[in-house]
Amino acid sequence: MAPRKQVRAGAKKGPAKKARAAKRQPPPAKAKLPPRAARRAAAVKAAKKGARAPAAAPRNPTQIARAWLNRFSRALTAGNGKAAANCFVADCYWRDLVAFTWNIKTMEGHDAIAKMVNARAAEVKPSKWAVEGQAKRGDGVIEAWITFETAVARGRGHLRLMGGKCWTLLTTMVELKGHEEPSGTRRVMGAEHGATHDRRNWLEKRKAEEESLGITKDPYVLIIGGGQGGLGLGARLKRLGVPTLIIEKNAKPGDSWRKRYKSLCLHDPVWYDHMPYLPFPDHWPVFSPKDKIGDWLEMYAKVMELNFWGSTTCDSASYDEEKKRWTVHVTRNGQPVTLHPTHLVLATGQASVPVMPSYPGMETFEGEQHHSSAHPGPDAYAGKKVIVIGSNNSAHDICGALAEAGADVTMVQRSSTHVVKSNTLMDVGLGALYSEQAVKNGIDHNTADLIFASLPYKVLPQVQIPAYKEMARRDADFYERLKMRGFMLDWGDDGSGLFMKYLRRGSGYYIDVGASEMIADGTIKLKSGVSVKEIRPHSVVFSDGSELPADLIVYATGYSSMNGWAAKLISQEVADKVGKVWGLGSNTTKDPGPWEGELRNMWKPTKQENLWFHGGNLHQSRHYSQFLALQLKARKEGIPTPVYGPAEVYHKS
Repeated sequence: MAPRKQVRAGAKKGPAKKARAAKRQPPPAKAKLPPRAARRAAAVKAAKKGARAPAAAPRNPTQIARAWLNRFSRALTAGNGKAAANCFVADCYWRDLVAFTWNIKTMEGHDAIAKMVNARAAEVKPSKWAVEGQAKRGDGVIEAWITFETAVARGRGHLRLMGGKCWTLLTTMVELKGHEEPSGTRRVMGAEHGATHDRRNWLEKRKAEEESLGITKDPYVLIIGGGQGGLGLGARLKRLGVPTLIIEKNAKPGDSWRKRYKSLCLHDPVWYDHMPYLPFPDHWPVFSPKDKIGDWLEMYAKVMELNFWGSTTCDSASYDEEKKRWTVHVTRNGQPVTLHPTHLVLATGQASVPVMPSYPGMETFEGEQHHSSAHPGPDAYAGKKVIVIGSNNSAHDICGALAEAGADVTMVQRSSTHVVKSNTLMDVGLGALYSEQAVKNGIDHNTADLIFASLPYKVLPQVQIPAYKEMARRDADFYERLKMRGFMLDWGDDGSGLFMKYLRRGSGYYIDVGASEMIADGTIKLKSGVSVKEIRPHSVVFSDGSELPADLIVYATGYSSMNGWAAKLISQEVADKVGKVWGLGSNTTKDPGPWEGELRNMWKPTKQENLWFHGGNLHQSRHYSQFLALQLKARKEGIPTPVYGPAEVYHKS
């Protein structure tokens, strides 16, 4: 082999060696251009190559929200659950009200979101995602209202983005395509112009409907309960053209309010309490007196043309699995009637079947005793000695009214109660969404409902805790005076206050409209931290050995789960099949786990086919009646409604 040539120092290198040497050298440093100049240079370079210039990164909140929707929409169109889930932050929530799941369900975390998308996207066919108005940025979060469509419906939702990914997503069904409500430009003409043989005017048609539904024609939906819940749902179904009959044990709409104790007023403010379609006028009092609400509900039923049977009780109901319909036996004005609705809705109220305790010696008591639900008011008890067992809303209201009427009243507090002053609750707890100021800020009650619904129940306690800490700070003197009287206070198991107590257990609180002050100043006497040991002919004996005389005992001892009505009207078997109604599975007092993420069995399909539960406070009845009505309408029209993720039954009551 020929010897290699030695390269002398300083000798010129050949072309090949120059190339190899160049490869070993680091590239020359590039001048760093300002961001705008760099983008311009990249665009010029791309244009010279005939390529398309890279799009500028979105800069304002609306652009960022649109970019996210585009990315999310592509994942949904592809039916790619993993890609859809990757559009969310790790700790994320997608709450769906009927639009995707034909259910009321919250998907928590990537796995739950991916699973739902894989199961439902192909059939739902979501499309036309758009930002409604302008997105807003605050505290590191971008919020946007969104609209979309599915194969069968139009929807609206709400989006919260953090760092370009989604934290919370709300999707709700607004209307079914081809079955829109006849409102606005779709309203009916009313007048029939021209010559028509055998013309019937509006009154004749209305009477014909009233005389046929339930008599010669079965309703598609039978609603048991004619309070605000039943009436609001009836109005929704009426607008959707679903034949619906409401039955109520009282004679007239609103009687369930008129018959309550004299001093009763709503504890929630007017902005929170509107009925569907017909908000209260702007002169309406902040807190509605019971008889005023009763008159409003009677007017509402008439104006909304609801088919309402008063003085009607439901005696029994059974479901025919083959015919897919109910047989319901009712008594109307003393006469038996049999109905065969397809769907049965129990709108008997979240406060359902009264719980009457059983104490030794109750049968020996020679005075008067009754549950708070049957309390007639204070007028007959001036100068009487009254013991009220219980310390929540009803107990406080009844004690306050009795004390004002001149009765000698003692409240028996068996366990701690959460108390919040009404004015403070309105200001700190509700003011941002439900107040005159909120309305001036452009947040009407329908918008407020969606904002509230956009917060998943898992997140809600952390939102509520700071508010209730502020309430405790503002009213510290008030709470100290109650404690000095021996009143046992709490703020919920985790300090999240009234609304979480309401959602978790439906009890354990009082919104103070005056009775707490009467306890603090001694006008209402207090016996706390004891239980009832025995009832004697003229007195009550307590667990500490003390004894108090009594002419009247009021048992303000609460109500059982709403499925108590299912047991009473249908069967215990069906009640057990459905399971507990209300509660979130928070594993707090009276709300056993496991976590469920939504209120049990409310406004959505239950384990008993064609049986539904509807109720809650006026806000919930108004808001969720929309989604229950859409579910029922879809079934009437034969639209497929495959329910995704029906809840398991963990508790019978």
